[in-house]
Amino acid sequence: MKRNRLYLLLCINVLFTSCISTQDLIYLQKKNGPEIENSISLVASKPYRLQTNDVLSISIKAIDPKLVAIFSTTNGAESSGKSESGLYFDGFTVDDHGNIRMPVLGEINVIGYTLDEIRIRIEKQLLSEYFKKEANIFVTVKLAGFRYTINGEVGSTGTKTLFQEHVNIMEAIANSGDITITGNRKSVSIIRQSPTGSEIHDIDLTDINVMKSPYFYLQPNDYIYVKPLKQKTWGTGKTGIESLGTIITLLSLATTTFLLLKN
Repeated sequence: MKRNRLYLLLCINVLFTSCISTQDLIYLQKKNGPEIENSISLVASKPYRLQTNDVLSISIKAIDPKLVAIFSTTNGAESSGKSESGLYFDGFTVDDHGNIRMPVLGEINVIGYTLDEIRIRIEKQLLSEYFKKEANIFVTVKLAGFRYTINGEVGSTGTKTLFQEHVNIMEAIANSGDITITGNRKSVSIIRQSPTGSEIHDIDLTDINVMKSPYFYLQPNDYIYVKPLKQKTWGTGKTGIESLGTIITLLSLATTTFLLLKN
């Protein structure tokens, strides 16, 4: 009788410890400690400064399109609605020395500069060397897509590209098919390149205060890794039904083995 109770308590213990709690699955929960306001708050983020291997999309326009055609890799008709591969091949890649090479203008050092600073530099160079103010030069400088890489317990891993200027970690994960039920939302690692080397930081996506983190908003070329929960390595099941099924299977196997050895 005591042995049966022991087995029952053991099964119940395994059943509850192997299940994944809803507290581990819900994003942006209000936990203990200072909370952010309910109203939408802007997360202070520094302007992105260009690094090597970034790809820029630079557009130069004027009243007369023929005047600026020599400064572009493609004409205006082709530059609209480009595919990701098209932007890569026709864009301007920052080389290992921090330069880009533009038609006529030649090499321009852009490493460590913001997009607005590069736009102003190009406009000034064009007006001082090639055009007068009456030409109404209009320069647009953007990243050729916001690229990041995600791996681990998500629906779709790999390098992703979003065509928008700002991307937060929640948008990046949603674009990758969300974190699986066995993914650890409390410890998502972000690896970020900086002039001094790589930075690694873990954030808790189940805490609403993560929105105040400087890592909540991604930077181009960030690497995201979602670790697995310990329940995945146990192999006992992600839900109570799965865990119960595993327990019943093991008990049936043990009983069958015992009867065969007894006979």
